Amino acid sequence: MASGDFCLPGEGMEIVQQVCSKQFPPCNLSEEDLLQNPYFSKLLLSLSQLVDESGLSLFLAKEQAEAWKEVRLHKTSWLRFEILQRVIQELLVDYYVKKQDTNLTFEDKKFLETLEHRLLVTELTQILGPSRESETPPLLGLEKADLLELMPPSEDFVWMRARLQLEVEEQLKRKCFTLLCYHDPNSDADSETLKAAKVWKLAEVMVAERQRCQDAQGQQKEQLVLLEKKSATYSQVLLRCLILLQRLLQEHRLQTQSELDRINAQYLEVKCSAMILKLRMEELKIVSDTYTAEKVEVHQLIRDRLEAGIRLQEQDLQKSRQVLNTYEVLGEEFDRLVKEYTQLKQATENKRWALQEFSKAYH
Repeated sequence: MASGDFCLPGEGMEIVQQVCSKQFPPCNLSEEDLLQNPYFSKLLLSLSQLVDESGLSLFLAKEQAEAWKEVRLHKTSWLRFEILQRVIQELLVDYYVKKQDTNLTFEDKKFLETLEHRLLVTELTQILGPSRESETPPLLGLEKADLLELMPPSEDFVWMRARLQLEVEEQLKRKCFTLLCYHDPNSDADSETLKAAKVWKLAEVMVAERQRCQDAQGQQKEQLVLLEKKSATYSQVLLRCLILLQRLLQEHRLQTQSELDRINAQYLEVKCSAMILKLRMEELKIVSDTYTAEKVEVHQLIRDRLEAGIRLQEQDLQKSRQVLNTYEVLGEEFDRLVKEYTQLKQATENKRWALQEFSKAYH
């Protein structure tokens, strides 16, 4: 499919991206994908006119909306019947509790018996089912007409129904007030008139809150889709960064390693020379602090005297050698001269050693 036959302008590309993100969120198409497949972009625009945001066709979406409307009607009807049934059951439980705690009045007993009688017959009638001619015999051989004969008298039923309506209204009012106090705890201290006014608007308030929750959920879904797109984009960017870093390491680090090592060696060499000079400077400083000018002058005088003494000792040594050569043929006299010569030589060596030590200390 040639990409040059059909192309999208910048504004058209933005429209396609908005349509994809709104009506086709699983696509997650980027601008590069749309540019490489222009006819696919055209197909998406055509499909967006035939489907809704959920992905259903417009015809199916209309049928689904009608079906949901009918389901809501049936659900509302069932809920009304279920609520009424439960309220009546709770009312019977309350009367039984009251009967155990205190003695009921005649009217209360009559109301309770009539209500139970009516409910029991109605339940049995529903179990028996509608009357129809069939080869199968009815349950327990009873017909619906047989059960209807067991209904309480009509005047008792009319009286019970009128009172039951009041009782149910009172029970529902208490439940509404309980729901109101649960929703708004500050309403617990209000009067019944004010509570009734608030209950009248409670349904609208809860519908508005439900709508806000649904809007928040829709925004959350949009944010999740956006987060997924950004996560995919960030992953691609990070992957490219890692590839660039690997390339930098391979191409540049090995080339500059030798130059870096040479610079580091020069730096260490200069640093070592600086440390040696610093040590020599500290040594000279210690020497200058130890030997002042007066001490050096005294040491020079001592050195001159020692050198003069050495010269005298060398002269004596020379004379002793001459005498030793003259009298070497003598016996005991020669031994005496040898001892004298040894003493002179030892004294000379001692003075020479003192002179050397003095010279070391001076330098």
